Amino acid sequence: MNQVMSFDHVSGILTCQAGCVLENLSSYLEEKDFIMPLDLGAKGSCQIGGNVATNAGGLRLLRYGSLRGTVLGLEVVLADGKVLNCLATLRKDNTGYDLKQLFIGSEGTLGVITAVSILCPRKPRAVNVAFLGCSTFQQLLETFQCCRGMLGEILSAFEFLDSACMRLLEKHLKLVNPITESPFYIVIETAGSNAAHDEEKLHNFLETVMESSLVTDGTVATEDAKIKALWAMRERVTEALTHDGYTYKYDISLPVEKIYQLVTDMRHHLGDRAKNVVGYGHVGDGNLHLNITSPTKDPTLLAAIEPYVYEWTAGCRGSISAEHGLGLKKKNYIYFSKPPEAVALMGNIKSMLDPHGILNPYKTLPDNLC
Repeated sequence: MNQVMSFDHVSGILTCQAGCVLENLSSYLEEKDFIMPLDLGAKGSCQIGGNVATNAGGLRLLRYGSLRGTVLGLEVVLADGKVLNCLATLRKDNTGYDLKQLFIGSEGTLGVITAVSILCPRKPRAVNVAFLGCSTFQQLLETFQCCRGMLGEILSAFEFLDSACMRLLEKHLKLVNPITESPFYIVIETAGSNAAHDEEKLHNFLETVMESSLVTDGTVATEDAKIKALWAMRERVTEALTHDGYTYKYDISLPVEKIYQLVTDMRHHLGDRAKNVVGYGHVGDGNLHLNITSPTKDPTLLAAIEPYVYEWTAGCRGSISAEHGLGLKKKNYIYFSKPPEAVALMGNIKSMLDPHGILNPYKTLPDNLC
């Protein structure tokens, strides 16, 4: 289940089996002068079928959109053993319901994805990465607004991490902060077809944010080795957290201006009951990764976190699971993000496609519908 089935050099459409590892697909496409529209810190082990089943967002959703937009077709094995072949390679097809969307993000509860066709962009000729420091989150948001306005069509990623993340990277992974210590850090990536044009736009942007004091310090990389080193400051936060103790992980989607307020309020709410409360994630699409550590698994701490984190998110009309699904642990909290009518309809769809409940049971839907 890990073979590339076909690749169209004209359209950029890749068709592959669900067991293909994301990093292997990326390497295959780079040889063809294309790239995957999805990039994750876990790309060395995650598989494209699982990525689609959880509707993974990744680092460059800002530029290339979600898998709901780039996946063109699926092959799915249904609960009764029938193979649903919707492995289309067309970008436009309005013949009835778009059935593949049922399975994207369904976490394997409606069918088993066995093959995927996905639209892949051309490999950019020029890539630049800037690592910047900001004194406040408001300045970080203003930098984001300026970035979108000045970098426009070449902007491919805008990520952030806080100073607590940086301390964990330095302490547990011995990574060296490449700039002056700051309360917040930004990773900006540009990708385009003209190096001189992109560098000029990036230079003008950096000049503007530095002169206006939105950014306190920064560094830019154009060579692959330094680009990877700067990206490591964002991608390896999860790894650093594993060395800090037991980690409670929350994948939240919020209005962009509210992203970091949840981290601040959680720190105040927990006080000294938590070892660390850190925030990082995708500013470009409003996705916060909130992580809380303690020396060991602590039921008392968990009770203080949940349902507080979900109530807070619901109060801002956010999503309690931005990109990685509900799974076992969050399924009974689905009502914080979805109305009862929507959840009931999900239950009806599950019952129709999997009447005996054999596909990834006890996941996604709340207990009263399982």
